[in-house]
Amino acid sequence: MSALKTILYFSLFKYPLTRTEIFQFSDNTNQKEIDSEIDLLLEKGVIYNFDGFYIDVNNPDRIERRLKGNEMARNIMPKAVKVSRKIAKFPYVKAVCLSGALSKGFYDDEGDFDFFIITKPNRLWIARTLLVLYKKIFLLNSKKYFCVNYFISTDQLEISEQNLFTATEIATLIPLYGKDTFKDFLVNNQWATPYFPNKPAPKMSTIRDTEKSGFSKLIQNICNGAFGLKIDQYLQKLTIKKWRSKFKHLAQEDFNIAMKSTRHVSKHHPQNYQNKVITRLNERYDEVIKQYNLKYPEKHA
Repeated sequence: MSALKTILYFSLFKYPLTRTEIFQFSDNTNQKEIDSEIDLLLEKGVIYNFDGFYIDVNNPDRIERRLKGNEMARNIMPKAVKVSRKIAKFPYVKAVCLSGALSKGFYDDEGDFDFFIITKPNRLWIARTLLVLYKKIFLLNSKKYFCVNYFISTDQLEISEQNLFTATEIATLIPLYGKDTFKDFLVNNQWATPYFPNKPAPKMSTIRDTEKSGFSKLIQNICNGAFGLKIDQYLQKLTIKKWRSKFKHLAQEDFNIAMKSTRHVSKHHPQNYQNKVITRLNERYDEVIKQYNLKYPEKHA
């Protein structure tokens, strides 16, 4: 039941959808079937329609919340683009994308700028450390406009956790810098396409090239050889040691996903949001199927 799963997923974020959006984030390529399913869900009282927005709770305030968040996202976007320009100038950064709520067109007073960053191989931890130091020293450790919590390197572009959550994040990325690198990223993550075959491809014409500052070029000249590799490996080990001490509450399995720290990936998601969202979505889907006696096969993320 594709439309229901889509509505329930975004409802976890209190975000109602239009019919067009439900179709775009559905795995069913038949628009008529999606419309028929939406009509059936309305008839049974499973979902509600408020001015063309669909949600599974009888709360029109969520429409106002969404519209206000959409407007705030449009207003704040130029600032996010400006921040991305700074990130793109850092050593070994090959591509910069916006992710999180802002990449889905929503922003509020509690929001921040989440960036997905692709780096040169074997220099991911140098790039990450320099960006974190910049945030701590020059931005007084503010995460609101400079949240760099997900890095991958160009020698392993495929996202290993392949589920509805990660597919949604990939489909909604807003690429800002590094056109060729981002194209390679999409090629290596074609597994996500069947989740949203109706979603329009991101615009490539507006993606800028990464131009390095003089300081970045100097750092790269110093760290391009064996010396740089040793530094990168040291920074990785140092970061993992710090995180293991700081996030002792995470079980090893959760730590390996939420704080993934390899030669090719660095994630800093201590809330393990991915697992929480997928688990709650499957629970909510089962609840609705049983509550309304819907005769559809179970589908899980």
